Amino acid sequence: MPNRYFRVALVGNPNCGKTTIFNYLTGTHQHVGNYSGVTVERKSGYCRLDSGKTVEIIDLPGVYSLSAGSPEERVAFEELVTGDIDLILNVIDAGNAQRNLYLSTQLAELEIPMLLDFNMIDDAEQRGLRFDFEKFQHFLGSPIVATSGVSGRGLPELKRKLLELAETATPRLPIKPKYGPKIMQAIAELSPRIAAVKTAGLARLSERSIAIKLLENDPLVCERPEFAPLLPEVADWRERIAIRNGIGSEALMADCRYGLIAGACREAISVSHDGRRQLSNLIDQVVTNRFFGVPIFLLIMYLVFYFAFTVGEYPIHWMEYGISAIAAGVDALWPAAAGEFLRRLIVEGIIGGVGGVLVFLPNIVLLFAAIAFLEGTGYMARAAFVMDGFMHIFGLHGKSFIPMILGIGCSVPAVMATRTIESGRDRLITILALPFMSCSARLPIYVLLTQAFFSEHQAAVTMLMYLIGAAVSLGAARVMKSTLFRGDGEVFVMELPPYRLPTLQSILIQMWERAVMYLHKAGTLILTASIIMFLLNSFPVNPTAERNFSAAAAQLERAPLSVEARNIQLSRLKAQRNAAMLEYSAAGRLGKVLTVVLRPAGFDWRTSSALVGAVAGKELFVAQLAVLYSIESSDSAAGLEHLLTALRSDYTPLQGFSVMLFCLLSMPCLATVAVVRRETNSWRWPLFQVVMFTLIAYVIALAFYQIGLQITGI
Repeated sequence: MPNRYFRVALVGNPNCGKTTIFNYLTGTHQHVGNYSGVTVERKSGYCRLDSGKTVEIIDLPGVYSLSAGSPEERVAFEELVTGDIDLILNVIDAGNAQRNLYLSTQLAELEIPMLLDFNMIDDAEQRGLRFDFEKFQHFLGSPIVATSGVSGRGLPELKRKLLELAETATPRLPIKPKYGPKIMQAIAELSPRIAAVKTAGLARLSERSIAIKLLENDPLVCERPEFAPLLPEVADWRERIAIRNGIGSEALMADCRYGLIAGACREAISVSHDGRRQLSNLIDQVVTNRFFGVPIFLLIMYLVFYFAFTVGEYPIHWMEYGISAIAAGVDALWPAAAGEFLRRLIVEGIIGGVGGVLVFLPNIVLLFAAIAFLEGTGYMARAAFVMDGFMHIFGLHGKSFIPMILGIGCSVPAVMATRTIESGRDRLITILALPFMSCSARLPIYVLLTQAFFSEHQAAVTMLMYLIGAAVSLGAARVMKSTLFRGDGEVFVMELPPYRLPTLQSILIQMWERAVMYLHKAGTLILTASIIMFLLNSFPVNPTAERNFSAAAAQLERAPLSVEARNIQLSRLKAQRNAAMLEYSAAGRLGKVLTVVLRPAGFDWRTSSALVGAVAGKELFVAQLAVLYSIESSDSAAGLEHLLTALRSDYTPLQGFSVMLFCLLSMPCLATVAVVRRETNSWRWPLFQVVMFTLIAYVIALAFYQIGLQITGI
């Protein structure tokens, strides 16, 4: 094509493997943004074919139809009719071809050349399905390739077919469905009137396609002002068609499309066996059982946390040792006269602060590996199905459960995942309530405090925190549904895919992506906050503490002690000096101000000042504690063990649990606040969220700590 790339629109139902195909074709040459005026994501990229020809791939949002009933459908339709598309690459889940092909029959009406990609073909064949693609091409009129994004089967053939169609001067158009005599008569009579009023905005759309959209009462076409004079005539045709056929024109055309699809599938698909589906159904009878489903889900989640902590124990020690070695090496090699403040900034502020968070990376990576495995097997869809009835009690449905599960990873993508919820009211409730779910940023807090106070029951206590977060999230949703957002709930429909064994590659990719995301956060936000908190911890300097330390250290040098005993005494003096310095610093003073309010909930000035850093990111609570408890010798780089010992000395398990409760339920991080602002297009809701979360966190932590004091008698 002169002066521009050959443009291919990638279209398909949700969960058809479209993203895998897009990633294969474009690699790293991708651009991600949002469509103007909506929160629907826009992805495009470039693919270089074997001949050297470059094509542009536009990945449209997953849709079930082109009926413009959702923002995703509107975006897909607008892109196809106004985006100057040369070819449609329609990705179809081969295992659910009959459902997926409904969209194909609508795409055929656009009169744009189309290539059908029957994806996940390996999985379909394992289920006993056999395809005669020559017969399919005869019925549908479009070339077909069969691929598997997981195994790579058919992907080179897909590229060859793209090249062939890109270099074909007049590629064959897909076959359009036939709708019966009355509808065809209406189309024929409306077409010339449409041609007389059609504007340039719909130039790519044929008169037949517009007539069909008008007869279907599609709002995207019917609301256009140029067609307003035709609407009475269209309404008359709808009434005549309904009288003639006993059903409306929209339902009649859907029946005709499904008739074409059913005939094609009956002729072109055969089933050799259905053993895998039978096995899938047998498993579902247990895991989706109304009595056993929820306990099984809770047991699986407990095993997930047990796996993350048990397997992650050794890598955490390795990372702790590595970070300690780095800090000790820097401390030992630092020239004595080269700036004491800069040395402390690097060793205590940067290595101590960032390292105090990085040591928990193995737990986070392993947690996501387990969740990725469950998603890949198809179990997470069952979990949503199982929890649907339970969530109806709280005014939500299963589609809200999926973003909440994603919230275990990070609230930011979880908030964005609520775009799949059609009801604006239910979507807003889910956005406001889901940050109560424990994200990965809170996990370092749980790991640290459970290891300090509940080491023998670490997995159970951590899972309890996740359950508390889920309970508060659902409770908040119920209250909001009963007060701010009254209304009837919507019906939840979800397809349960067959069970699959996920590939090691897909699990490793997700682990890598999460690790990179966490490391990026550690290298930017956490690093910056650690430096700021170190400065707040260091200034102003307490001159009295420094003088007292110098005098005591000089006296210690004159004392008749062994080298080992002298070093122990010196280490204690430094710890006392540091404590006095920190209490005098800006962070200490701010912590003391907050402690006036937070002390009844179990906080002191250290844990209160650590909350300041947690505003930017929850894991910074740990980084701040690591900075607050650092000491000035190479032994202080032991990091985690030193911090655990200090926490056990200064706090009780009751205080530790109260602090975890507050960190769990308090205001979301700044990144979550920003994405809620973007998704709701208002500052009203994120500010409401900040206030609501903080109040709920304080009330619950306060009540727990005070009741605990009465019970324990401390």
